[in-house]
Amino acid sequence: MSQQKTDSKKLGLRELIAIGVGGMVGGGIFSVLGLSVELSGHAAPIAFSLGAVIALLTGFSYSRLGLCFRDDGGSFTYLEHAFEGENVAGIGGWLLLTGYIGTLALYAFTFGVYGAAMLGGGTVIHHILESFILLLFLGVNLYGVQAAGETEDVIVMIKVLILGLFAVAGLVFMKPADLFPVLNKGTDGVLMGAALIFVAYEGFELIPNAVNEMKNPERDLPRGIMIAVIITALIYVVVSLVAVGNLTPEDITKYKEYALAVAAKPFLGQAGFTLIGLGALLSTASAINATLFGTARLGMVMARDRDLPRVFSHRERTKDIPYVSLIFITAVTLVFVNTTDLTIISSFASSTFLLTFVSINAAAIRLKDQVNINPLIPLAGLFLSGACWLVLFVYLWQTNFRALTWIGGFYLAVIAAELVFSQRRLIFRKI
Repeated sequence: MSQQKTDSKKLGLRELIAIGVGGMVGGGIFSVLGLSVELSGHAAPIAFSLGAVIALLTGFSYSRLGLCFRDDGGSFTYLEHAFEGENVAGIGGWLLLTGYIGTLALYAFTFGVYGAAMLGGGTVIHHILESFILLLFLGVNLYGVQAAGETEDVIVMIKVLILGLFAVAGLVFMKPADLFPVLNKGTDGVLMGAALIFVAYEGFELIPNAVNEMKNPERDLPRGIMIAVIITALIYVVVSLVAVGNLTPEDITKYKEYALAVAAKPFLGQAGFTLIGLGALLSTASAINATLFGTARLGMVMARDRDLPRVFSHRERTKDIPYVSLIFITAVTLVFVNTTDLTIISSFASSTFLLTFVSINAAAIRLKDQVNINPLIPLAGLFLSGACWLVLFVYLWQTNFRALTWIGGFYLAVIAAELVFSQRRLIFRKI
């Protein structure tokens, strides 16, 4: 009886898919859709499809690594096992942790943008809403794992239904002539669009972080990742197709931050704007929930391995929740989202996760025999994610050097923190 009660509190395939879809279909499709259409033009669905290919290839690497090394640390743990230099894993862990904070900020920012647009409020309302949603899901995750999983089930179901209605209605009223020529922005535009919106596929890698809380990880972990990516890709491709067929270039420029809601107006009117706004609020909320769930456990594992102060490994005794890590990550995100802009947040998040996926695919190649994987799969994932990162770098170099400088400075600071201040530091090491 006791074992059955324990199993009932663990996460099944449905909860894992919800965590993955909730983590991906969040701020991404709602906040970067306008930018993707602006860069890729009519080929925006192709840009989203390219991102899906990278996510599927990398997702397979994650599933094999996750089953071999069963640890809440996820990516950080895999890098520790794959590379002899401990500082490589340390730097990767720091970057991953800050990358998650970047995505949390992106989701919170988008929640505030759509909420303020629906309420007719300005900057103050925006900041209030983005702070409120972070604090709300801090409370949900502090309450317990099962509460987080059940919340994901409900929110993901509602937002998928809303996006499904948008897609069906949009396809019916869409004018096919508006979709041609497909490559109206050229192939360069497709590649830049894919690189900049890649943060929209961040989230599936959160699933392996909960491997020890799964009912049947051997069966559900790989299925959860693949199904979540496929569902998300289908949503993105259809929604971007409808947006391309209903948005004018002027709309994209003027309403870039909440372009999806504006795209619903031609065929659903003001009700469509409100409905998509509601979907955006639910999507970003569930993304915050899923991301906070996994990120807190990453911080706990890093503290356990002495990459963060030991206090971050403290858990609540009765519910086994890393409450210190949850509170700290939320606090840093609150500061980040309220002091920066969307361009810096989204560029940093996309860049960080592309680099992370390069390193994870490299880890899968190095450990191919141990994790039982065909090396051609992670090799393809490494090549495509690396190429997208280079495209993003070139794009920022040409169009937003300030953002590139800020991101580069942040990476240097993270590397310095690992080499100078961590327990494995190479500089000022105690003899």
